[in-house]
Amino acid sequence: MRLRVEFTTEPFDLDEAPAHALVAREVIQAADLDAVDVGPFGNTAEGEADAVLTAVDSLLRRALGAGATRVSLQVNVIGERGPGTAGRGGAREGGGAVADGGAGAYENGHGHGHGRQEGER
Repeated sequence: MRLRVEFTTEPFDLDEAPAHALVAREVIQAADLDAVDVGPFGNTAEGEADAVLTAVDSLLRRALGAGATRVSLQVNVIGERGPGTAGRGGAREGGGAVADGGAGAYENGHGHGHGRQEGER
């Protein structure tokens, strides 16, 4: 099963990215996911269920430990992954996925997120 997670951490700081936001971004970028998109108004990541759930566990623990007072996230099933099977939400034959950047919440402060592109790990 493939999952997509969208997340944000609070409290917000419009002047600079708070430590909890930087930690959350670091966790998600280091995870073994197929598609990651971090940006000034939201973060999304896609991958196999185990990888996404492991990343979410680490994201919650580390962001809260770094001062987050609230972590909002949404997890959606986007399809099954199998030979020649295209799932909803961008899963394609060959295992690649495309992040849609569809979250709508502030995360890393200034848009300096450097999300990985399709197929990068």
